[in-house]
Amino acid sequence: MPYLTSPVLLPGVLAARPQPRLVAPGGLLLRPFHEGDVPAVYAAFQDPVMHQWHARAAGSVGEVEGWVDEWRGQWAGEENAQWAVADADSDALLGRVALREIVLGDGLAEMAYWTVPAARGRGVAARAAAVLSDWALDDVGFHRLELLHATGNPASCGVARNAGFAAEGTKRSAVLHADGWHDMHLHARVKGDPVSA
Repeated sequence: MPYLTSPVLLPGVLAARPQPRLVAPGGLLLRPFHEGDVPAVYAAFQDPVMHQWHARAAGSVGEVEGWVDEWRGQWAGEENAQWAVADADSDALLGRVALREIVLGDGLAEMAYWTVPAARGRGVAARAAAVLSDWALDDVGFHRLELLHATGNPASCGVARNAGFAAEGTKRSAVLHADGWHDMHLHARVKGDPVSA
């Protein structure tokens, strides 16, 4: 049975080229993860705030080495794409921003991010998410990017708004965290939306 529409993006739109390095305002660089990031990722996942809002915990440096290897290999699979958010001068890891749950045919992906404790409150996540969104929508041709965060996490709501993601509603009891089920705010950015970051 033929489809009445064409795919928004075709396989290979990401994998056929190297993962880009993207410059964000305020001295940020979005780049692929490397082995040197492992200690900083491990340290970030020891933070209680990460335990509150993320499903994963890092039990050992060796486990995080596996994560970084996995993140580096995801580009070729075109289902997830992870960037380290680094200080452009020192290359110190400040966080992570990602396109997850990519559906090329629909031109859809989910935006995800976290920052190390020392980078919080400085607009790092919002600037990184805005730059990655611009690239995904304008350069690659994605149509829609979605962003979910727990309703009890107002800081993440601020990141979403500052990165140009409009609030669309609440998904009730949608994600299981260590302390139980959380309602999640749904934000989205669609090709052509203005950016406020």
